[in-house]
Amino acid sequence: MTNSLRPYGNRRTPLPPARTPASGVPGPRTKTQRNDRPAPSGKQRDAFFDNAKYLAIVLVAVGHAWEPLKGDSRMLEAAYTVVYAFHMPAFIIISGFFSRSFDMRPDRLRRLITGVAVPYVVFETAYPLFKRFVDDDPHQEISLLDPWYLTWFLVALFVWRLTTPIWNVVRHPLPLALGIAMLASVTPEIGDDLDLQRVLQFLPYFVLGLCMRPEHFHLVRRRSVRIASVPVFAVALAVGWWAVPRMNTAWFYHRDAAQELGAPWWVGPVMVLALFGCSLLLTACFFAWVPRRHMWFTALGAGTLYGYLLHGFVVKAGDYQGWFEHSPLHGPLGWTAVSVLAAVLVTLLCTKPVQRVFRCVMEPRMEWAFKRDAAELARERERREKRETREKVSV
Repeated sequence: MTNSLRPYGNRRTPLPPARTPASGVPGPRTKTQRNDRPAPSGKQRDAFFDNAKYLAIVLVAVGHAWEPLKGDSRMLEAAYTVVYAFHMPAFIIISGFFSRSFDMRPDRLRRLITGVAVPYVVFETAYPLFKRFVDDDPHQEISLLDPWYLTWFLVALFVWRLTTPIWNVVRHPLPLALGIAMLASVTPEIGDDLDLQRVLQFLPYFVLGLCMRPEHFHLVRRRSVRIASVPVFAVALAVGWWAVPRMNTAWFYHRDAAQELGAPWWVGPVMVLALFGCSLLLTACFFAWVPRRHMWFTALGAGTLYGYLLHGFVVKAGDYQGWFEHSPLHGPLGWTAVSVLAAVLVTLLCTKPVQRVFRCVMEPRMEWAFKRDAAELARERERREKRETREKVSV
């Protein structure tokens, strides 16, 4: 796909909005109403994307809860593999889709810093401190260069957003991104700093999101695709069950080169392409089942970054304290109970009360740290002139 797929071209408004809702994962603004036609208001959110973000973050939390349990069951390991094949790709594609208009405009750079960089610093410090106290590990290091557990996504999003203007001007962005991911998969020298392997190997999904139009999402939301997705998921589970003893699950994490996984170098590019194709197929099937109408959980889609970053503390606490070692959890009923609890937990962490409590670190205002750009000053001057004109007219 090329940048010709961007539906709104390169148009820029002379005066950007004074303040847009900040979030690490950009929220949908203006897409569709229930009849899938563009909403007349530029501020209408599309329920489909909020629903997709919420359901994806639930799968992320459930997958993390399965991780300490999956070693006991080939069936659970297969389900874990299938979920990991598409839940982060789906989340990243949506992030790319709503990053299409990102440029180096001052207000957008400020939002990138306050909504992505600042939470990274906070949580990259908080997670090691949490391990020190809860796991009684006083030697746990704190390093902003070594993303810890969930924070790799914030590093990746920061880098991807900054490179968005480049992907918007190159002729063939998706093949180029795939080439970069393939090269990364055979380059163990990249190392662990800033988790660059994940940044580069997940890059094609973000670039794909940049290249997509609303109608591409409409294609997978048809009834025929929804029906076809059922046997696709069934086959995926069967293949996952077959692959459990034959394939290293670490391939789905995209954090290592082929040589680091004990495979010949040429396997890296092959796996990048194979996993990209499988992930897209399963992501399309996932999107096919995402409701298009407003649901009880739709509003929670705006708080998915809160759920993403906060649920890790509970999962890690369970790991440190041995909660997952209880025998009743190592069976179908235990897996079900853990899945439900994980879903409820991340749902609660996406709610408005939690957002209000943690907004100071997740979406800090920080006007004191930034210069006021000319566009903002022009807006204020325009508002002041309009107010003065109205006052003169009323007199």
